[in-house]
Amino acid sequence: MKKRTKYLILIITFSLLTLFDQFSKILAVKNLKKGSIPLIDGVFELFYLENRGAAWGILSGKISFFTIITVVILICIIFLIIKIEKYDDKKYTVLQILFTILASGALGNLIDRVSKGYVVDFLYFKLIDFPVFNVADCYVTISVIALLFMMLFKFSEDELNNIFSLKKKRKV
Repeated sequence: MKKRTKYLILIITFSLLTLFDQFSKILAVKNLKKGSIPLIDGVFELFYLENRGAAWGILSGKISFFTIITVVILICIIFLIIKIEKYDDKKYTVLQILFTILASGALGNLIDRVSKGYVVDFLYFKLIDFPVFNVADCYVTISVIALLFMMLFKFSEDELNNIFSLKKKRKV
């Protein structure tokens, strides 16, 4: 696949995932402020929550901190996606896709923090009283788990060093 085509696909994927996250939050704000909606009674429900912190509400009110960290993470992800392009192997393309999904989740929650001062959460596993989360959180969690799996089982230490090293490879 040509480099331009791959980047176009990644940009479209990133945009659609981010739009879907934002659309789901718009629906949550519109429909859930009146009360929760049980989907599986006593197990899973849609429940509106304004999260002013990170996961589980930690560091509540630190919007500037989260904004800076998220922007740095997004810059690093873009750098890695571009750097990975030089490797001509499909398993590296999977990394680019996973980084794209991760970036969508990061941007989705960043948009909320900057525009509202909090993140809209609405997915709640009532049965285990799991913290309320959202679609962007799902993107982040799934992509990080998949990235860890790839790094542990699909890539050698040398391959990972090449990907994550800031040094340019010297020709011998």
